[in-house]
Amino acid sequence: MDVRDERLDPVRSFTLKGFRLEQETWRGVSSGDDSEMVFNSFFNTQDNTHLFIHHQDGGRLCVGLHFPQNVRTKVICVSKTGREVVTKKNVRKILIIQEVQGEDAKTAMIAVSEEVTCPLLSNPGTSRSWAVGLAEEALRSMERQRNEALVVKGQIEGRTFLAYPDALRDECLHDNALHDDSFQGDTEGRRWLDMQLLHACDSTIMEWMKLVSEVLQQDSSQLVLDGQEPLPSAEFNFWRSRLRNLHFIQQQLMSSRAQQVLSIAQSAESVYFSSLKDLHTDIQKGLDEAEDVTRNLKPVQEKLDELQQMEYQQVGDNMAAVMEEVRLVWIKSEFYCSTRVVVLLQEICTLFIQMSRSFLHGEDLMRPVGSELGQKMDDVTLVIWTLKSLKEAFRLCRTQLEDQRQDGDTLSWDFPSHLVFFRLDHFLLHLQGIQEVFSVSQQLHQLEWTVLSGVGGRTRTDMVQEVYQDFLCHVTVLSDLNCDPSDPDDQLVKMFGFILDRPLIHDQLRPHLVRLEEMVLEELDQIEQLFFSQREESDTFCMFTPSHAARLCWSQQLRRRAETTLNHHRTLQQLDLDSGDSYLVLQRFYHIEDLLQDFEDRLRSDWSSQLDSDCGFILEQPVIQNNQQGMLGVNCSHKLQVVLRELRYVSRKTDVKLRPSAARLFTFRDDITRNYLSLSHMVSCYKQVVSGVLPAELSLIQDQLQVLGLNQNLSELQRYTWGSEGLQQQVEQSRDTVLLLHSRVSQARANMDSMTRIIQGWAELHLLQRSGESLLELGDVEQSYKHIREEGEELLRLTQVGTSLRGRGEEQELMPLLLCSQVNRSLYGVEDSSDSWNMYLDHLDDKVLDGLFQLVLRSLHFLLDHMDPRSCSAFLTVSLRLQETGSVFEPSVGVGLSDLLQTVISDIYTAASLPLRISGSRHSNYQVSLQQSLDLSALEQEVKNRLQQVREEAELLLTRLDRYSYLWLSDRKRVMEEFLTYSRPLGPEELEAGETPPTLNDFLREINSLNTLREEVTHLDDVVLLHSWLQVDLRAFKDSLLSVVHKWRHLYTDYLLDSVSDRLQQVTPQCDDVESASSSSFPLTETIILLEAAGVQLPDRFFF
Repeated sequence: MDVRDERLDPVRSFTLKGFRLEQETWRGVSSGDDSEMVFNSFFNTQDNTHLFIHHQDGGRLCVGLHFPQNVRTKVICVSKTGREVVTKKNVRKILIIQEVQGEDAKTAMIAVSEEVTCPLLSNPGTSRSWAVGLAEEALRSMERQRNEALVVKGQIEGRTFLAYPDALRDECLHDNALHDDSFQGDTEGRRWLDMQLLHACDSTIMEWMKLVSEVLQQDSSQLVLDGQEPLPSAEFNFWRSRLRNLHFIQQQLMSSRAQQVLSIAQSAESVYFSSLKDLHTDIQKGLDEAEDVTRNLKPVQEKLDELQQMEYQQVGDNMAAVMEEVRLVWIKSEFYCSTRVVVLLQEICTLFIQMSRSFLHGEDLMRPVGSELGQKMDDVTLVIWTLKSLKEAFRLCRTQLEDQRQDGDTLSWDFPSHLVFFRLDHFLLHLQGIQEVFSVSQQLHQLEWTVLSGVGGRTRTDMVQEVYQDFLCHVTVLSDLNCDPSDPDDQLVKMFGFILDRPLIHDQLRPHLVRLEEMVLEELDQIEQLFFSQREESDTFCMFTPSHAARLCWSQQLRRRAETTLNHHRTLQQLDLDSGDSYLVLQRFYHIEDLLQDFEDRLRSDWSSQLDSDCGFILEQPVIQNNQQGMLGVNCSHKLQVVLRELRYVSRKTDVKLRPSAARLFTFRDDITRNYLSLSHMVSCYKQVVSGVLPAELSLIQDQLQVLGLNQNLSELQRYTWGSEGLQQQVEQSRDTVLLLHSRVSQARANMDSMTRIIQGWAELHLLQRSGESLLELGDVEQSYKHIREEGEELLRLTQVGTSLRGRGEEQELMPLLLCSQVNRSLYGVEDSSDSWNMYLDHLDDKVLDGLFQLVLRSLHFLLDHMDPRSCSAFLTVSLRLQETGSVFEPSVGVGLSDLLQTVISDIYTAASLPLRISGSRHSNYQVSLQQSLDLSALEQEVKNRLQQVREEAELLLTRLDRYSYLWLSDRKRVMEEFLTYSRPLGPEELEAGETPPTLNDFLREINSLNTLREEVTHLDDVVLLHSWLQVDLRAFKDSLLSVVHKWRHLYTDYLLDSVSDRLQQVTPQCDDVESASSSSFPLTETIILLEAAGVQLPDRFFF
């Protein structure tokens, strides 16, 4: 790119000022071949919208189209406002240049997109002069780049970003355009936008499910499974990061835009709606797990941090405390299973191995001489004791858990201990070898001062010194090595390789090295056996991955295993081991490699051929067809999904060649996917229309199919294949017709469901109920009538769109069911006189009649159940009263009670007269139809029979009370005259008797008889239950009867009072003998005593 290019001026000026550079530095940047290529790609193409300039080490400027990695200095960020070529005219309008810190470059690009670029592109005034669709395409491109930046930023921060569909923004633009006159009435465009929006939401949900599934499938043990040696901090960081990430994902799923996606999927009855709900459930379960594990691992982390701050000499005494914290995690945590505990214990072992190596200073471990050798040996002994303390603490915790398991409190650690300590045991064995080396070295160091006496002592002493000097030479060589002997993974063979030069040691070690080489050959043989035994077994491969892709992955795993084995063999070769098997190992390896290569080549060829065959087959198949049950379905739906998935795998593997049919389907995969989604939605709606259809609406739906021409459209669509031209247009036409029919039928069925719920509500009404005193209450009938009217008004409000009934008053006659049915007639598009519509109305009329029948039946059963002699509870009540003519019931048990029950039954039937008749061919109202029902008539007759039974029992009650009838039927004046004449009432057979005036004893007899009768009446029951359901109130009768008894009693006591009063008036004040004044009548004193004994209140004048 020419340095004088005017398009570089804004970039050059900003860069020189930002970095404070000289002009010569910029010339060096712009004239370089790499920089020129970057500038041309940015300015002259539409694909790249960002340019980044930053300092490299040495002060040189670097230009790139991608985010600079690991840059801490500031970065010049140049961005385009849209996807277009930069020219001299638009350079200052289209470029946005700013400087940010290198680590915040992604944040800056996101901020520019959200706050500058996207608002500018979405503003109609900015793009008024642009070509149609250019602004929308540029905006979509910027949003995709912003989403990509957010994803990258989230990955760096350990978070998962869920991108939202661009169609949501298009939907908002569409909603704003609804107010535009040019858009009014474009229902076809609206449907197309709806389908685009649904497809975008479905694709977004699938992407969310994939991302969340990847997060949830992450396991803290993966590092261990990959052969790494993580520390416990990796476990703690994993769960903290997982908890933070799941919270971040949940916040995104609860955002307004995510809820909008959920609402769209729900309203459109998307097949992914349930998956999205399951996604929320999985996230919550993952959060519960992460919170539980993080909370319970915190004490373990704190204890380990505390141990790392201690002196190593104190670590061994705290091993039991560490294992106790791990045991508490096992007991308290709901989700920390045995596998995770094994991983945690392995990581703890790795931590103590690392601490031990740090304490031993491994690089200087083999360099001590003299007294330092004893100190190093003590350090190795301390490390061995400390690590064994860890194993002992594990054993004690395991024993405690086993005891608790026997008590039924918790589960024990039933995993083998070698899974936990296999590396620690290897390290301990390694240290014990070093300890043995130190012990031997310490003994050999003692040879320095050895002096042998006796004959030939000097010669022997010189020989010992020669041995000692040879030992010192080898120790010196060993101490000069840069290997760490405390590292169990270090190759000690290399460290002590020089010892192999000694013939005696070489001969002793050779059989072992030969055995190692034999083990390499055995491993290669096993790899070959695995290849031949499992290459045809499908169960060997992943069930969630296409078969060919899984086989390729399996083959590559075998290849890596063979290469690792060969590397081990090459390590042995470095020891200069002369063996005739080395060539055999290489030959065996190349043989396995050739087998795998041939297998992979054949597999790729077969995959390409099969995929091409499947794609060719699919492209020639009709898109829809009737299945064996005669139902319409998307053809090859499962096979199409499998092929599309395999194409995605193939696209990631450049070494698999796509043949013509597969390449054609791969090229149009987006269109085929859209057609598949549209067809799936269309077929689902069509099945909802035709499945479960009622006989009454079958003819209506068939008429609609003819009117809309849907049968013809579907027949024509069945002639299209997946590879046909114009398929998308035909799919859209058929889909729109099916969706229109589905909308009408669904609304009509919803109306039918509303009517059914209202009818069922009528059947559940309580026209009759018991009051608080367990008696029949008749005042709720009008309330039930009102409830039926209100339900009808509510139905009318729901079904008659745009009409408000509020404020019209109850004087308007409501016709809810009729209006609802008229709405359905409009939806089905039929005439009132059509036979199919009349059949539909008859069906609805039968439902109404059945609901009202259940209402009346329920009410009559209510009467019968409470008139059952076995009920033993009052249902109706009457009162027994004493009148001049005798005792009577109010209301009458005969006519009165019969009229009451007849009124109740009439009120029950009146409810059936409220709804207007739905069917036009049935002229009588529902009440008349129900009154002709034999079942209901039988129930009415049973009510009358039970009324007759209680009437007979009431007559028996009256008969029992007739023994008191003489009290109100006899003439008290005549009876008193007979008593005063004959001293007793004459019987009906006594026509004449001798006159016998009554004495005081006769009066006393009559008064006592009346007192006894009064007590008998007083103890009569206040309430009597007849036939176990009719309650008779006797209180009024008892009161009246007691009043009559009192009148009879007063008849006798008043006569005696009058007699006493007359006698006292005849006594003069001068008369001293009262008895002499009463000698011609009852004794005055005895009379007064009798009256007092009878409870008669005497006047004060009687006492003087």
